[in-house]
Amino acid sequence: MGNFREEMYAEKYKDNLLSPEERSEDLLSKMTLREKVGQLNQRLYGFDCYNRIDDEVELSAEFKEEVKYWNGLGVLYGLYRADPWSKRDFNTGLEGSLAIKAYNLAQKYVVRHSRFGIPMLMSSECPHGHQALDGYLLPVNLAMGAAWNPELMASAYGVCARQMKDLGVNLALVSMLDVLRDPRWGRSEECFSEDPYLCSVLAEAAVKGCQERGVPVVAKHFCAQGEGTGGINASAARIGERELREIHLPPAAAVCKAGVKGIMAAYNEIDGIPCHGNSRLLQDILRREMNFSGVVMADGTAVDRLDILTGDNMRSGALALSSGVDISLWDKGFTGLEEAVKKGLVSEKLIDRAVLKVLELKFQLGLFERPYLEEATEKEAPLVEEEKHSCPSRQPYRYSYEQHPQSLELARQSAVLLKNEGILPLDLKKVKSIAVIGPNADNIYNQLGDYTPPLRKGEGITLLKGLENLCSDTKIRYTPGCSIGGKDETGIKTAVELVSSSDIVILALGGSSSRFAGASFDINGAAVTPQPDVESARNFQMDCGEGVDCAGLTLPGVQQELARAVFDTGKPVITVLIQGRPYAVEEAAARSRALIAAFYPGPMGGQALAEILLGKVCPSGCLPVSIPRSAGQLPVYYNHKVSYDAMRYSDMANTPLFPFGFGLSYTGFKAENFKLTTENISLEKLEKGEKFELAFTVRNAGNLEGHAVLQLFVQDLQASTVRRIRELKGFTKVRLAAGEEKACRLELEYEHLAVWDSGMRYCVEPGEFLLELRESGRKVWSGLVVCNT
Repeated sequence: MGNFREEMYAEKYKDNLLSPEERSEDLLSKMTLREKVGQLNQRLYGFDCYNRIDDEVELSAEFKEEVKYWNGLGVLYGLYRADPWSKRDFNTGLEGSLAIKAYNLAQKYVVRHSRFGIPMLMSSECPHGHQALDGYLLPVNLAMGAAWNPELMASAYGVCARQMKDLGVNLALVSMLDVLRDPRWGRSEECFSEDPYLCSVLAEAAVKGCQERGVPVVAKHFCAQGEGTGGINASAARIGERELREIHLPPAAAVCKAGVKGIMAAYNEIDGIPCHGNSRLLQDILRREMNFSGVVMADGTAVDRLDILTGDNMRSGALALSSGVDISLWDKGFTGLEEAVKKGLVSEKLIDRAVLKVLELKFQLGLFERPYLEEATEKEAPLVEEEKHSCPSRQPYRYSYEQHPQSLELARQSAVLLKNEGILPLDLKKVKSIAVIGPNADNIYNQLGDYTPPLRKGEGITLLKGLENLCSDTKIRYTPGCSIGGKDETGIKTAVELVSSSDIVILALGGSSSRFAGASFDINGAAVTPQPDVESARNFQMDCGEGVDCAGLTLPGVQQELARAVFDTGKPVITVLIQGRPYAVEEAAARSRALIAAFYPGPMGGQALAEILLGKVCPSGCLPVSIPRSAGQLPVYYNHKVSYDAMRYSDMANTPLFPFGFGLSYTGFKAENFKLTTENISLEKLEKGEKFELAFTVRNAGNLEGHAVLQLFVQDLQASTVRRIRELKGFTKVRLAAGEEKACRLELEYEHLAVWDSGMRYCVEPGEFLLELRESGRKVWSGLVVCNT
């Protein structure tokens, strides 16, 4: 039998009983240098690799030339991407069975033009749902952070993964590593939180949700991109190693522990070293300390940005490869690796190291055995010429929001009630007319966030539509009053007239990351922001998203003028902030009868918000980020050093407008019966796995079903370095019926108490620790524990 198998598989890489590592080693040994380099290149924009003609699709000449040059292709990015940058929509992009046709056509071309039949990997954006036509979309990461529900989030990402797998995607590019430290940053919406622990738990959940459904994740961005100077995208992170390790590395460590298959390097530099050229970051820390064994992917055109160090693309490619980048993205640098080897700029052994990672992943996924998607619906349809493919094909399963309610449920659980003077939930028996005002009341794209595909006409539910669906006997009148940006105030008069004849006002303000309002784009897809004195700035409606950073945190455009005019009518106002970053809204908070923060809640966000306003759903979101009073107050994150506590501004309170972890409910919860299993553990026992355990009960003391959020914080009171005022180290979200009580338990183990000491050693230092349990930001218990020698 052994001899028969050896004869059958004379080339080991074809034997699927061998390990991916063995098969990869064998295949690598047969490849030319050019073929190897081709496996590391992801130079093409996938959305430019085909032409759609009605219901047929043909491959572009550029795609064919690329494949022929490298005798194959390593990875193709964004075949299904659809948005204004890609210029793909329902008329020009890939949907339904046409998407499967295009995938198979491209994959077959690659396999047939590779000497060894090596399939390509397909990468696709999934920052908060698949960025493709009919993609299943979620609320943005900052909203998922506000939901404090990793189990629900994992389930939601599982739906996204199933959809991507149906379309042959085997690398999901998911934002999950950025920790939000400056809300002026346009990509704030892509962060889960300002807190590294909350970010870590949710990142791990996203990885498990995708990879347990068979779609490897490329977690982005590594590392410290949320620490940019002045909130400017891709700018320098001016931090030391301790801040890097305490705040920005934990999410990466968490996803590595969860078995993530890919990591994307970040654009920024850290203390002068760009992440793509930082071998200490990508090799010493990521691979050796965190035991990461997957592929490292570059961010778009980031390798070429190393030219500021090297002087040319070829040397930049060599530097990135030597530093630990395995796969490029849209750059020229990696296309010169073959020549760089010949010139002695980089060793072929480093090429081999990277190629092995790519091949191993392809073997692990079974791509060599199953490179194509199921297509024919009748008897096996004959293949037509390579250039065109129009055989009968199956229609992919449509992942509807009705059948898969995770997106809606995340929107419900992520809305944060910040203020309520008894006006919510609305009593429709007493309210006969409602004025719905504001630029975010009826614009579906303004509640989706960046990296969003076009929606079908009528898809999604805005706040206005959600209210109309649930208030059939109440008169609802709407006018936007103004747009997100610009200086046009002509609509404010109409808004005031409408408000004056209504019982109450729902004022929907905030921002927009929508690319569908005339934005222009850079080579890497980031929005290009016009300068304020340029004519085009008058009509620019994005105020958030990649490339759209702000110096201030006031509401954009003339929204503040609109809000003041509405408040001045004296009518009761409920303000709903639909936003991608926390705005400084001190006046709106003071003058509103109720205030809700909804970080881009996704396509079902309008239904969720309407349900909350009307009391059909009890709000349970808690802030994942502190809300400042002013941009001048930054940084305002909660987990600052204790030394900062002594600092005061002379013209403003030192506290945030609303603190991290805060959120109100329509019901009340009571946590009690607290019990620590022990108050003293030796360091030796702690190292061996013994834990501090806090047991307690939580009861719904109100009349409505709701979710209680319990948050456990720690402060190290005796340390060799200046510690933080408190740090989140555990939480749980508990669903309770009216009057129901449940037992809860939170644990603290070695890693929750460890710090990087004065000698940069990761350890638990002996001494006292103050524990504090909070319920939705309000302290309900505190106690001391001791770690002794």
